[in-house]
Amino acid sequence: MRVQNKSHKGFDRVLMAVAASFLAVTATSVQAQTTTGRSASDLAIDAAVPLPDSANLPPPSAVDIKAAAPVAAPATTATVTPAAVAPAATESAKASSVATDQPVAEKLRDLLASKGARYFDRKGERVAVDAFYKSRDYAPVWSSAGAATSRAKSAVARLKDADKDGLSSADYPTPDFAASTTPDALAEAELKLTSAVLDYARHAQSGRMHFSRVAADIQYPDHTPEPSEILANVSTANDAATALDSYNPTHKLYKGLRAELGKLRGETETPVAKIESGPVLKFTPARKTKKQTVEAIAPEDARVPALRARFGVSGDASDQRYDQAVADAVRKFQGSADIKVTGQLDDATVRAMNAPKRDRQIDIVRVNMERWRWLPRELGAAALGNAYVILNIPDYTLKVMQKGQPVWTTRVVTGKPGNHATPLLTETMKFITVNPTWNVPPSIVYNEYLPALQQDPEVLTRLGLRLERRSDGGIHISQPPGAGNALGRIRFNFPNKFLVYQHDTPDKHLFAKEERAFSHGCMRVQNPDQYAATVLGIVLPNEKYTPERIRSMYGNSEIDIKFPTPLPVNITYQTAFIDDAGKLEFRKDVYGRDARMIAMLKGSEGKDLESVVAHAQPNYSRPRAEIPQGVAFNGSGASSGGPSFFERLFGPPPAPPAPVRGQRRTVTR
Repeated sequence: MRVQNKSHKGFDRVLMAVAASFLAVTATSVQAQTTTGRSASDLAIDAAVPLPDSANLPPPSAVDIKAAAPVAAPATTATVTPAAVAPAATESAKASSVATDQPVAEKLRDLLASKGARYFDRKGERVAVDAFYKSRDYAPVWSSAGAATSRAKSAVARLKDADKDGLSSADYPTPDFAASTTPDALAEAELKLTSAVLDYARHAQSGRMHFSRVAADIQYPDHTPEPSEILANVSTANDAATALDSYNPTHKLYKGLRAELGKLRGETETPVAKIESGPVLKFTPARKTKKQTVEAIAPEDARVPALRARFGVSGDASDQRYDQAVADAVRKFQGSADIKVTGQLDDATVRAMNAPKRDRQIDIVRVNMERWRWLPRELGAAALGNAYVILNIPDYTLKVMQKGQPVWTTRVVTGKPGNHATPLLTETMKFITVNPTWNVPPSIVYNEYLPALQQDPEVLTRLGLRLERRSDGGIHISQPPGAGNALGRIRFNFPNKFLVYQHDTPDKHLFAKEERAFSHGCMRVQNPDQYAATVLGIVLPNEKYTPERIRSMYGNSEIDIKFPTPLPVNITYQTAFIDDAGKLEFRKDVYGRDARMIAMLKGSEGKDLESVVAHAQPNYSRPRAEIPQGVAFNGSGASSGGPSFFERLFGPPPAPPAPVRGQRRTVTR
């Protein structure tokens, strides 16, 4: 019961004012109320308030409310503005949407619990997807109120364009939300699109196939995106298509291949002039004989201008001479077309030029784009101005890059096809060795030198090689530093499981050949002194190394120059690439990598392409081998307790043994 006293008079006046405003708007409701159960004080208050006439009055208009509001509103009542109403309306709309999507959310929960493996065959993805939807109370991402969202439409459009990325849109089936009219169908469409988005992002970033399925001699660092990161990124991005596209390589040469793929598929295709048949054209370079110098022979032919235009040969476009530049362009084309490389314009070459080639070139570009996905997203070291070394095996070239630009380039000799192929890898160069000792790899020791000793016990002596018996019974063969060392004067060390490196060579004549696959897997560098000065100028800029300074260090003692910051080295296999002039180039598939990958992409292995293949690692244990009679070990036949093969190859242990000749010296900065 409310008690009346003087202290409550102010409160009563306020209460009466509020009651008057309320009754003015709800008179009919007030009249309908009964007085049953009301207190005497309440009835007294009611009696003191004048009531409106009970006649049927029209509802108050907006004008009435606007006019009455300032008077009727008590001083302590906050004014309600449109801005304050908007959030309430938004929340109301959200509540309506949630209520509409609730049946879909329930179906999503059931599907993930009972049939999640049907949509996501990777355990990590199933866990990530379930956690993602659970955090949303299983609210759908791709639909709202039974219709596809703008995010879903953007993602679907990007997936349907996957062919432009060298992938296949058929690998990313998208649902039809318009035909999904029930909660069950919408839940299935939701998970189907989520699965396609995860597959695309994974393939775009790390590859459609795992490199281990192509060959055992490929090793790149894994950079597969996390499913939870993909879902968070795509579900919150302003544009899902842009978010998905960001998983593709950002390298300039990858983007160049993507553009060329579009051209080859006819999106911006221009007619290519046909090369007419005719006599064989052969360029003969100048040569010297004992009696005279024979000048170069460059036959003239009306077809040559068309060849110049087709291959982008610099010089006079109307020049009809089949000169060295044109012959080199024809030679490169022959290598890319898998026909005999002669540099001559013969009938087979003309037929290959005029035959439909788009499909084959498209396949080659696609597998090269795939190999770009295997490489790290950042090729260089940020601390060194994003500097790195990149070597392209089919092009037999090595480049030093910094700040996105080539700093220096040279020719290289790479491994022979087959068991001696140069591996594909990414590692870091940690030091270089001037005047290196050649520690012969076990494969060469047991497969080549020991059989050679059976035929000729003096062969190692003639080659300047040392034969030692290790303490574990194994055989070690080495060649001390010097001008005739198989590694030349410099070795560039980037430790890796394949035991390969880059080095100088005494066989300089091999660099003049067009195809240079002659080594046992290591890479021979044409100008090692300049290479050393270039990389040292990047990692030790204050030391002012020059080629002349490097050459002044040549001698009989090993000198290690260690890098304070390792320099990334990327060994690649690019049979299709964009050259410095922006032109698409093709090279011979010297190791058969293209053929293998094309067959796999066109096969029926499906998602099996992503599974890792375990390869047997090289076995460096001591095989059973006998040294022929009459062959003496160096060191008076004493056992050698020297460093292991890995220690000899990649640097000494904390307490290194004395070198074969002279002393090893380490330069640290």
